[in-house]
Amino acid sequence: MASIDSFKARQTLQAGGKTYTIYAIPEAEKNGLPDASRLPFSMKVLLENLLRYEDDRSVKKADIEAVVGWLENRGKTEVEIAFRPSRVLMQDFTGVPAVVDLAAMRDAMVALGGDPQKINPLVPVDLVIDHSVIVDEFGTPKALADNVALEYERNGERYTFLKWGQSAFDNFSVVPPGTGICHQVNLEYLSQTVWTKPFEGHEVAYPDSLVGTDSHTTMVNGLAVLGWGVGGIEAEAAMLGQPLSMLIPEVVGFKLSGKLPEGTTATDLVLTVTQMLRKKGVVGKFVEFYGPGLDDMSVADRATISNMAPEYGATCGFFPVDQKTIDFLKVTGRADDRIALVEAYAKAQGMWRDATTPDPVFTDTLALDMSDVKPSLAGPKRPQDRVLLDGAKPGFAQSMETEFRRAADIAKRYPVEGANFDIGHGDVVIAAITSCTNTSNPSVMIGAGLLARNAVAKGLRSKPWVKTSLAPGSQVVAEYLEKAGLQSSLDALGFNLVGFGCTTCIGNSGPLPAAISKSINDNDVVAAAVLSGNRNFEGRVNPDVRANYLASPPLVVAYALAGSMQVDLSKEPLGTGSDGQPVYLKDIWPSTAEVQEFIEANITSTLFKSRYADVFGGDENWKNVEVTQAETFAWNGGSTYVQNPPYFVGMEKTPKPVEDVVNARILGLFLDSITTDHISPAGNIRAASPAGHYLQEHQVRVQDFNQYGTRRGNHEVMMRGTFANIRIKNQMVRDEAGNVVEGGYTLYQPSGERMFIYDAAMRYEQEGTPLVVFAGKEYGTGSSRDWAAKGTKLLGVRAVIAESFERIHRSNLVGMGVVPLVFQGEDSWDSLSLKGDETVTIEGLAGELKPRQTLTAKITSADGSVKEVPLTCRIDTLDELEYFRNGGILPYVLRQLAA
Repeated sequence: MASIDSFKARQTLQAGGKTYTIYAIPEAEKNGLPDASRLPFSMKVLLENLLRYEDDRSVKKADIEAVVGWLENRGKTEVEIAFRPSRVLMQDFTGVPAVVDLAAMRDAMVALGGDPQKINPLVPVDLVIDHSVIVDEFGTPKALADNVALEYERNGERYTFLKWGQSAFDNFSVVPPGTGICHQVNLEYLSQTVWTKPFEGHEVAYPDSLVGTDSHTTMVNGLAVLGWGVGGIEAEAAMLGQPLSMLIPEVVGFKLSGKLPEGTTATDLVLTVTQMLRKKGVVGKFVEFYGPGLDDMSVADRATISNMAPEYGATCGFFPVDQKTIDFLKVTGRADDRIALVEAYAKAQGMWRDATTPDPVFTDTLALDMSDVKPSLAGPKRPQDRVLLDGAKPGFAQSMETEFRRAADIAKRYPVEGANFDIGHGDVVIAAITSCTNTSNPSVMIGAGLLARNAVAKGLRSKPWVKTSLAPGSQVVAEYLEKAGLQSSLDALGFNLVGFGCTTCIGNSGPLPAAISKSINDNDVVAAAVLSGNRNFEGRVNPDVRANYLASPPLVVAYALAGSMQVDLSKEPLGTGSDGQPVYLKDIWPSTAEVQEFIEANITSTLFKSRYADVFGGDENWKNVEVTQAETFAWNGGSTYVQNPPYFVGMEKTPKPVEDVVNARILGLFLDSITTDHISPAGNIRAASPAGHYLQEHQVRVQDFNQYGTRRGNHEVMMRGTFANIRIKNQMVRDEAGNVVEGGYTLYQPSGERMFIYDAAMRYEQEGTPLVVFAGKEYGTGSSRDWAAKGTKLLGVRAVIAESFERIHRSNLVGMGVVPLVFQGEDSWDSLSLKGDETVTIEGLAGELKPRQTLTAKITSADGSVKEVPLTCRIDTLDELEYFRNGGILPYVLRQLAA
């Protein structure tokens, strides 16, 4: 807490019969921070953070003044500040490697002669195991139990390791499998909106804030908790007490007015908002919602919008505290004294919004009248590609022509061995109610249940080729669907519970039935998935599915009934009812009033309190996981899940000087929108891939491969999986007809031999040849995935040169000691006519490197000609420069602690 209080902000606050110390913005405004009350609410959270941590070292008086100076420059002037989040949230895909790194740091601390107990989270860390359940079994009452059993069977090593971490580290809690999705558990239970902490005899109250190792951490901004996704690398630094270095952001205000019309959902709203903000351009900016539309908007709807911030590109999508926040805290069973504190604190700080609140100052604004929202989907491969429901059928036809080049075959059907049906292009083979975005929202979940009830009453059934699944974000959802009498109707359509976790949206959709998969692959069928998720990138949902559409849970059910993207749900029947008459979507769509009636009758605080009463205890499966308690982990050299990573091998107490990149070879030439899925896939591991070869060499059967996401604790698997997505296109690699070859291949130079990227990288490493990667715009979009940076580093890549970077991935590259470089002006690797057989020297890294310095790349072609290309070094801050000089953020922190 602040050792200096330049603006006399330290005050006391009475709330709920208790006294708290706060750092009051209104007092600071009187004492030298004029007009601080006009700041956006999200900026007030940053301002309070700096007031609370002013120490004249990491936070100076000038930093605090710069936040208020924002009112003049609106974030257009680059000012670096140090932000300390209240806590850290992890899911198990990204959490396992973070805990692996902490365990490795304990070993490294011992090697440096230090105390391993110094390696401990200094802020609260919650890890929710939610990413490991796979939809193997579906459409049966035993699907949930069978999938859970398989999950424990596959992940025993990981769960043993995490349970060791729970006992070994202070300030570290694990929410066991089967509880729910981390963001929904965060929203419904972990978050407090206002956090408290004892300090020097006082109870200090301050805004709840966090960073998370999942990009959809932003969801909790719907509860007025400022949070966003970071790579595991940054999260580990925050855990270990390092402030997060950030630039004071631009804040775009999004004004909402009106109400959603009948027949639309919060999902339709968020897909509209996502498309608008993508078009506006908000990458790296805060978005804050305001206006009269908030007066009646539930926290669940707000959270749905906030959840999709990564899809619209913003750092966060923030909603301020108001009466709806208080209502949500009450219904989810938060303590009475905490609810009283949230209201009193928000009003004392000028952080309370109501109908009379003046609009804050913003960098820029845009507006939406919600009465203009129409039923929508997004697809076939990007969340921002919104299509209206009545445009989905022609949109798919257009994609068949432009995207998939199969327009001539659009009406063809193909046999399925042993089945009494055939399949064709656009057939929906996966219909999944899944992911944090929508399963946290009672309005769309109850809506899906009511639509299912109405469909069953009409005699409709899901098409037999559709793999149906329901994976709620928390046990509360399952309980209120059961209580409302709606689960039985969902079951009748095949939407049985398959697990509590993040399934189809992250590629845990499980295999399609073998005969359907065979027909798709034998006939190159463009099959479709409809999911209530937030991610539909190609190659992500299922390797057999090429067209993926995001939709609301009720529309997921509707498409399971229709069975095809070639049915216009707005005009054509979903099927034939038991009375022989056609049934249309409008015949079974529930009214807004009926949905609200069911919510009020079935969702109570008692339900939340009972479901979260023993949230860290786990079921019998978790209780039966045996661990040995010790301050360092006993690594098992034969494990294919958890291995001691090589980041600290041979590390000394002082770093060696950085050297220029000299005569590097090009590992890949990539186009725009290369996602972290492309760089480090989370889904299936192919048998005929470097990772598949490694596992088979270690006696792992193909059916036991699990997936990349669950093996993130083993660097040997993950570096082999880097750039190994089946859909990635390295423009260097072409077939005889000149078409780019899909998959993780490169050309080894100078021979031009085609091989897996991993194999080429290892050969270059043996020769001592450094590597670079070239890319287009928006390199590293998608999930915050630290292995996309770790794998890049371990392959020997010194620099990634792109036209632009996604925020988290750029930061992660720096955090691993890989330099991100950006072309200047209109330059690109394509405009420079690079082929991939060139060598690259980057000058200016050695010596007095400064943030955002211009460097020079000398690119030498095979014919000996040289191009000199100016590049902007995207090491943005002085702290990032320190991380880079130390070879990454983890060696930097370790050296600090060892010293």
